[in-house]
Amino acid sequence: MIEIKDLYVDLKGFSLCNINLLIKKGDFFILLGPTGAGKSVLIEAIAGLIPVKSGGVLIQGVDVTRLPPEKRGISIVYQDYALFPHLSVLENVRYGLSFQRISKAEKERRIEWIIDQLDLRGLLNRYPETLSGGERQRVAIARALVVKPSVLFLDEPLSALDVNLREEVRAELKRLHEITDTTFLMVTHDLRDALYLGNRGAIINHGQIVQQGNIDEIFKNPSNSFVARLIGMKNIFPARFNGDFAYLEDIELELEICPPNSKGYIAISPEDVVIHMDRPKRGIKNVLKGTISGIIDQRYYHELEINVKGVIFTAIITKKGLFEPVFNKERKEIHISINPSKIHTLFS
Repeated sequence: MIEIKDLYVDLKGFSLCNINLLIKKGDFFILLGPTGAGKSVLIEAIAGLIPVKSGGVLIQGVDVTRLPPEKRGISIVYQDYALFPHLSVLENVRYGLSFQRISKAEKERRIEWIIDQLDLRGLLNRYPETLSGGERQRVAIARALVVKPSVLFLDEPLSALDVNLREEVRAELKRLHEITDTTFLMVTHDLRDALYLGNRGAIINHGQIVQQGNIDEIFKNPSNSFVARLIGMKNIFPARFNGDFAYLEDIELELEICPPNSKGYIAISPEDVVIHMDRPKRGIKNVLKGTISGIIDQRYYHELEINVKGVIFTAIITKKGLFEPVFNKERKEIHISINPSKIHTLFS
């Protein structure tokens, strides 16, 4: 669908280097990375809004590297919506169709369809300044989809919304992707967006792609310590390796596979640090005794910080679980265990 070959973009103070990326037809592709990594620059280069110094952009097998943006079959929804303030909702939605050579009847059919899909009928005569953030977002999405683009780019479309509205629009995007033939490419730094919406994706940092593939695979098997931190593993420690054991200071952890190097990192997701109120029975591997040194409220759950011989492990517990007696006092002695198969070894 979209193939990026050795793309190089040189801007003042920033560049994209050697970008190679494959986005398949029908993907909900997630471009994930920290602020300033080059996410928005990359999608604007693909869309033709930023000049490319070398390399190529192919869409549906056609080299569009030198084509103007309007010839690429791409629509973009920006974080700030970019609606025309002097146009009504209906005029905003209709705007892109004025550049398409299709019949009036087809234009009206598309407008009616997208109005119904995004529940805009009660807003058609209003202007952007009178709309809520969620309403503006729906209008921006409608304007982008009504022209039937082959690809829809979404540049941080949920970041300006409050939590509840964000969840609502996220579900709407998933539904729209399922009922259209459009490939979605979404820029975000939010892990929930990536996991809920994406089937494939890529991680970008300092203008370079550092990992790409299926979203589940990226989250299960990060390629390096940067990716592991980005996807929220949190328990990332330098380690020495000897056979199938890892050593963090005075802590010994059994691994599932013997690492090829003697030094590197281990990474463990907080979800894979199992909490035990009492020392577990024999047969469970990597049992460690520690004390609770911190409890962090993350709205839907709590993170526990557990000090084991000076090394802080992060685990997750439900709101209900926090009220168990063992958690009533900070610095209470506790046990954790970590399955060897859940310990990732990294070497960069």
